[in-house]
Amino acid sequence: MTGMEHYFDEIVNIIERLRAPGGCPWDRKQTLETLRTPITEEAYELADAITRGNMDAVKEEAGDVLLQVVFVASLARSQGAFEMRDVVRAICDKLIRRHPHVFGTADARDADEVLRNWERIKKEERREKHEDLSILAGVPDGLPPLLKANRLQGKAAHVGFDWPKGDSAPLFAKLDEEVGELKEAASRGDARDMEDELGDVLFMAVNLARYLKVDPDAALSRACAKFKARFQLMERMAAEEEKDGGKPLSGRTLEELDALWDRAKERLKH
Repeated sequence: MTGMEHYFDEIVNIIERLRAPGGCPWDRKQTLETLRTPITEEAYELADAITRGNMDAVKEEAGDVLLQVVFVASLARSQGAFEMRDVVRAICDKLIRRHPHVFGTADARDADEVLRNWERIKKEERREKHEDLSILAGVPDGLPPLLKANRLQGKAAHVGFDWPKGDSAPLFAKLDEEVGELKEAASRGDARDMEDELGDVLFMAVNLARYLKVDPDAALSRACAKFKARFQLMERMAAEEEKDGGKPLSGRTLEELDALWDRAKERLKH
């Protein structure tokens, strides 16, 4: 037994111990339904750690995600559905089946061809299971909208429904067009049209990000982090100035707040 197998068996055994009679009351109370929220939260926390580039946090959060997978398998085993070895076997079989250019005789000249082969094999699998054969069928409805938009566009691109490569100008033009339509809706004051047109702007922005090979979720996460850091610095700067008789943050005009924002932005640069 390798060291890795030892550690993996250990986490499986720990979860089984926690859920056994005399174990942890909280763990014994959980169901597949109650784990849905923790699974989502842990995945986001891992993604956030990756965005921040904190490898210690990535290690910790990856462990938390693994914990959720092992927990799910433990619950399924108690229901007689499947167990952890079935989960591992299934993903190993899938990886081998969907990489015929590595484990078989197929050829794949580049990453795009790998993705096309992947989608073709997935479609064959769905046909065998009598499932929806649409290439978009594999995109869960429950995904967050930003991620869902990216996945839908990427799936369509796998079969060639994409913008021409090598020229991003048409995408910027389309984004400008969508913004123009949003402005028109806003000028009319039509709430439903504004929602529709704003959705088109966001969808096109995601499309542009995908074309530029920028992760839109990571980009927006960084923008949120940047805004948070600048605003919190504004709060600290205002609090320091208030000690010397300056205005509190909430008592400043918009022009004064903008000036403070610019100062905070400049200070963070250094």
